[in-house]
Formats: sequence, C-alpha cells, structure tokens
Amino acid sequence: MKKQVIFGLLLASVLLCISGQDEEDYQEPPTILVALLVRNKAHTLPMFLSYLEQQDYPKKRIAFWLRCDHSSDDSIDLLRQWLNESGDLYHSVSYVFDPDEQSYANESSPYEWPASRFKHLIALKEEAFQYGRDIWADFVFFLDADVLLTSKDSLNVLTRLQLPIVAPMLISESLYSNFWCGMTEDYYYRRTDEYKEIYHARKIGSFPVPMVHTAVLVNMNHKAVRNLTFDRNKLVELQKSRQHEPLYDGPADDIIVFAISANSSGIPLHICNDITFGYILQPLEPGDTLEQDLQQLVNLKGMMVNDLGAVPPLLDYYKHLERKPVKNKLSLDHIYMINLKRRPERRAKMEELFEELGIEAEYFEAVDGKELTTERLQEMGVRFLPGYEDPYHHRAMTMGEIGCFLSHYRIWVTMVRKELKEVLILEDDIRFEPYFRQNAVRVLNQARSVVEYDLIYFGRKRLKEESEPGVTNADNLVHAGYSYWTLGYVLSLQGALKLLAAKPLEKLIPVDEFLPLMFNRHPNKTWSEAFPKRNLVAFSASPLLLYPIYYTGESGYISDTEDSKQINVDTNEEGEARLKSDREQVFGQGVESTLDQQLKLGESLSKSHQEL
Repeated sequence: MKKQVIFGLLLASVLLCISGQDEEDYQEPPTILVALLVRNKAHTLPMFLSYLEQQDYPKKRIAFWLRCDHSSDDSIDLLRQWLNESGDLYHSVSYVFDPDEQSYANESSPYEWPASRFKHLIALKEEAFQYGRDIWADFVFFLDADVLLTSKDSLNVLTRLQLPIVAPMLISESLYSNFWCGMTEDYYYRRTDEYKEIYHARKIGSFPVPMVHTAVLVNMNHKAVRNLTFDRNKLVELQKSRQHEPLYDGPADDIIVFAISANSSGIPLHICNDITFGYILQPLEPGDTLEQDLQQLVNLKGMMVNDLGAVPPLLDYYKHLERKPVKNKLSLDHIYMINLKRRPERRAKMEELFEELGIEAEYFEAVDGKELTTERLQEMGVRFLPGYEDPYHHRAMTMGEIGCFLSHYRIWVTMVRKELKEVLILEDDIRFEPYFRQNAVRVLNQARSVVEYDLIYFGRKRLKEESEPGVTNADNLVHAGYSYWTLGYVLSLQGALKLLAAKPLEKLIPVDEFLPLMFNRHPNKTWSEAFPKRNLVAFSASPLLLYPIYYTGESGYISDTEDSKQINVDTNEEGEARLKSDREQVFGQGVESTLDQQLKLGESLSKSHQEL
C-alpha cells in the first residue's frame, strides 16, 4: 500500500452538543472543538484559518486544541499570531508548540513517511479522539491543513445530517478527493464508475463509501463509535474480542485502520456533496517540492474564481502574506481579452483570474451585436456569403455572431498595424486548465521548434470524427480538424495576414466557421470555394488548455452571440436566433485514453494512488 501523504496534518475534533432532539428544541448551537496538528503548512494555514473563521457558526461554541511539531517553516509563528489576534473570539484554546523537533529520524524529505512519523501521528490522533470522548463531545471533526472550506455553511450542513461518519466532498485540481468508492481486498484504492458520478455531482446527496479521509466528521452519539481507532494493534484486539475473522493484516496506515475499524463495528462511512464545501490539495511525495504545492494553490485559486467569483479573502492580519504570481505574456508579444462593455461582471472575473494565474492581458472592447443594424453593416461594407445558413440549426447569422466576428477581425487588424508576431486572443467566458501558464509555454515552444504555424487552438469544440494526426516531434500538438468556438487561440502575424487577405467582410460567415474553412478542414465545399486560398496552418493543443465555463442548458449559461437577433441574408429582415453551442464533443478520445497525454503535459500531477 502506497501511503497517501498528508504532510501537515490538521485534526479538527468537533464537539457538538446534539442529543438527538428536534432542531427547534436546541437551546444553543453545538460546541465545536477543533484539534489541530500542523507540520510545515505555513503556505496553507492563513487560508485554512481564515476560511474556518468565516464559517457561519458562533465562535463561542468553538474551542481549539492545537499541536505543532517537526515543523521547519513559519507554521508556529502563524499559529501564535492567530492566537493573539483571534483566540479570544472562541470558547477556549489549548495549545502546545515544539519548535525544537524539525524532522523525523531517517527522513529524507518533509513529505516522506518513516515509521516514526506514522507512530507519532497515530498517537496524536488517538489522543484527540480520547479527548473528545472525555469531554462528552457530540461530534469529532478530523481535518487536514490542506482543506479549504470555502462554504460558510459547511459545519451546519454536515452536523444536520446526523450520520455516524460523514465527509464533505472536496475538489482538487484533478479527480483527486477525500473519499474512495472502492477498496480491494488488500486495502488498495479501486477505481469505480460511481466515483466520478459523485465527484462531478451527477448525483447529489450522501452516499455510503468504504473510505473517507482528510476531512471526516464523526457522530459521537452513535453507540459503536467508542470502538473507532487509528491504531492497528487496537483494531486487531477489537476484532479478537468479537471473534472477527479474518483479522486485519494490512498496513499501519491511520486512514485505512480507521475505515476498517468502522467496518468492523458496523458503522457506515458517507461522503456528502450536497453543496460545494471547498477544495483540497493533492498530497506530495518524497521527491516533490514545496514549489509544486504552491502551484497547486495557484490552480485552486483559479478554480475558486470560476466557482465563487473570487478567492475568499484572508483575515486582515494575514493579508500581507498573500502572494500572487508575477504576470507575464506567456512568451508572446501580446494577449487580448475580448469583452462586451455591457458585461462588466465577466471582465471583472477574467481580470481576477489574470491576477491569480499571473497572466498579463489587455482588455479589448467587443463589437456589440445589439448595437448593430443592417444599415450600419451596409455602411461598413459588410456582405454575407450567399446561401449561408447555420449547418446545425439552418438559420442565418445572428447580430451577436456578426459582432463576435468583427471583434476578432479588429484584433487581426491591430496585429498587422502593430506588427505583433504572436498574440493570444481570449474570450471572456473561459476556464483555464490547471498549470495553464506552464503548459501554454510548452505548447508554444513545441510549435516554434517544428514548423511555422499560423494558428493554435488552446480551446475548441471538435465537431467531426476525422483524423487529427499529431504534429511530428511535438507531444502536445495535433493538426486541427473541423472545430467550433474561439475561446482562446494563438495567432501569428503571418496567420493574421492570411485571414485578412481573404477579405472575409465581403462574404461574412461566423468566425468559428471561417477559421476551419481557412485551414481547409471545413466539410462544406461550396463555402470553401468562396475562399480559394485556404492555406492557414492550424494546430490544436492536445489536451486542450481552455474550456467554456458553461455549456448550453447549464445554470448560468449566457450566449451573446446566439441569444440575439438573426439576419436574413437575402432580405436583411431580422428574426429570432436558435442556440447552437452545446457541450463539447470529443471523438475517439475518452478521459481514460487521454491520461497519458495529461501526464506528459501536466507540470506537477500527483503520483498518488487515487484518481488523477
């Protein structure tokens, strides 16, 4: 069994005075005891403590039991600062800090787990559990310092479930989370289809699972929990006393022993995804570095901006510790972000993402289709490709699509005027994949080293099941086939010149139809004949680096290109548009088959035994 490393353990024993009566009979909220074990977590402690303090829960019903040892960073100093600034807000605080012990015997890395570390960790967890029993706690909540509970209602939701053992489902930069849906007979992680259904919230609720860890709430009012343990010897003794066969012969791993002790005592474990509770960092392994954990934080912050609108703020006395990447242009000449002036919330969100991810981009005001008229288009010299209709919904172009094309067109013109050799063009409704900056530069360097390119899709919707051969001597590039969407693409100066030379305003079609037509992968040969010089050299990143935030039909989906008037190219009469942008299609390349590519492309993907 390969240890799932939890370096910097945070145990949160939650003592909740719930006796089983109806909620309206409660005189006051449950009491919560947070027992905290910290090691080398100075980079996550400010966020962890800030988000815990922002819980919608009375501070005077929360007590803390803190222990910090074997730590070589500033964890103790940060905990002392928290005690000085916030300790009096809570019911009580008990703490012991040992700055002298900074490593374990035979330890080559802070992320290694020698036997001495296991022994010490298990003893402390047992001590915390017993402390909860001694003070008649109603609940014990075990938390790790890598857990960022961004939902202010986390404690309320979990305690109201009244389950014997339940974990809040946490999101990571990949498929890693704090639960298993399958376990082998020899206690290894086993992949199941249900795992992804729960993780992606395709089904919502509380579900029985064989393993929960890292953030675990235990209901101490359940009679059988007195038998729960993290200690292998205690587990075996329990099994012997109950004549349980076979006796546990697995590793002295605290989370596995705990799960088996629950199973041996007839106590079910549950994972809950009723709400988005928060996020979790993947565990590091001995060969990893702190820089990899810091990059994980950058990725999670990007996810928070997408999910929550912004990264939740730190406590005032921790704000000076906030670190953001130094912005750069990804080795490009410029980055433009297209945004409608009447969508300031999208611009604000994108600018927040640029801050958190370290991307230097310039706002480029989009042409608003709602302000266009047929008369204005005629004045601009815009004419439409005869016979054009949307290939999927058989409608004419919408004013939104026209505005979208003109927005991209103006950037192409700007590139030529300013002689910008390589430009990334982004729309304002995108989600960056983890390690975007590193992977974008990697893809660009691969393209530059093998061929002169004109266009590289960073995000797209593949529309046709056709061959997309890989680019020779480039691991993460393919020759792009018929694709929709202009979420994000890199365009070279030579590519901009080719697009403008086609005089697209004289025979206008939507930009995401025009681009594949220009690299001669469009299936409509009649349209293709209208543009005789179709020599754009177009690639796509593989795997993709950008995706839409929302797809058609999802809550929050808005399309300014589709949800607008359409123009009849024959009569110039306007009518209602119909939607065309459904969820991305992938042909012949499922999640499992792309894993090897993701591992090549990812800057620091976990080597954990659990889902990537």
